Amino acid sequence: MPVSTPPAAPTAAAAAPARDLALLTTRQMGEADRIAIAGGTPGIALMERAGAAVAEVAARHAAAGARIAVLCGPGNNGGDGFVAARILRERGYRVAVALLGGSGALRGDAALAAGRWGSAVEALSSVASDGAEVFVDALFGAGLDRPLAGEAAQAVARLNASGRPVIAVDVPSGLSGDTGLAEGPVVRATETVTFFRLKPGHLLLPGRDLCGPVTLADIGIPAEAALGAIAPAAFANRPGLWSGRFPRHGSETHKVARGAVAVLAGGVAGVGAPRLSGRAALRSGAGLATLFCAPAALIAHAARGPDALMQRAVAVEAALGQVLADRRWAAVLAGPALGRDARARQVVAKLVARAEALVLAAVALTRLAGEAALL
Repeated sequence: MPVSTPPAAPTAAAAAPARDLALLTTRQMGEADRIAIAGGTPGIALMERAGAAVAEVAARHAAAGARIAVLCGPGNNGGDGFVAARILRERGYRVAVALLGGSGALRGDAALAAGRWGSAVEALSSVASDGAEVFVDALFGAGLDRPLAGEAAQAVARLNASGRPVIAVDVPSGLSGDTGLAEGPVVRATETVTFFRLKPGHLLLPGRDLCGPVTLADIGIPAEAALGAIAPAAFANRPGLWSGRFPRHGSETHKVARGAVAVLAGGVAGVGAPRLSGRAALRSGAGLATLFCAPAALIAHAARGPDALMQRAVAVEAALGQVLADRRWAAVLAGPALGRDARARQVVAKLVARAEALVLAAVALTRLAGEAALL
């Protein structure tokens, strides 16, 4: 899964990687900006750095002197676009800028960035169809809370039909940075440039696909102060978040001390998924992984060997109870190909009564539907 909550009580060694992998909601990102500004960094300085990062990525997609069209919205996302347009022009590109709405609606840093652009601003309809080699989508950022409509929706449709690279600022216009969902028309970006930290919408589908590769730019927000105040609750699920917490065993460590995993499987119709799960447990460091299956499936599992995955048959509920009573099991996994019969429900009911670590997936979760009392 792309998004994870952090393990409890991180060690000092794990704190820095976790901080780097923090995901911020749009409201939290606004708070990070506020903290940076309160600490003495002007908002326009943050915008200049953001626009410079966008210009750098857009230039990678354009030949020298190419025509680049920048589509700006009425907020700070549009301000980033104005900065990117100015920098690209200074680097020798032929740049056209279009603005959704009138320039009189711009406020604060966005108005200042537009003033520094200092050249004509065109209509969205003309810029989105004028043969530009690269487009910059700076219409709306991650905080958009309504479907795109009217002129903005038409511009998005033209961008998506252009066949040209589209560089999105923060997120593709129309996409929620918090959920990765789009309630209406949305830009399908070639690449996205975002700032300080990723948002959940960059990693959750369909946002993950709509963003394309995401470039994360440092714009000068003080990480320690901002993240300390925000206390993010979600993190990108990447090795830096958890690899430091893997146990380090010596060569003399007994296999059970490394972790024994019980994988509860179903019948003969599904032997692949539980075997893959057991092998994954072994590869991640468990010293022992044992498949417990219906008797009819035992020969099918045994025929897949030889390997380090053990197999045992469990015929009745009482036998399952004996299996679960064995305190060697550090974790129990159930779900892949467990089955949908009465036996599967009995298995899940037994499992949720255990205090030890439990992983439920697929069918095991469906067996809990309408059975809240089991939990």
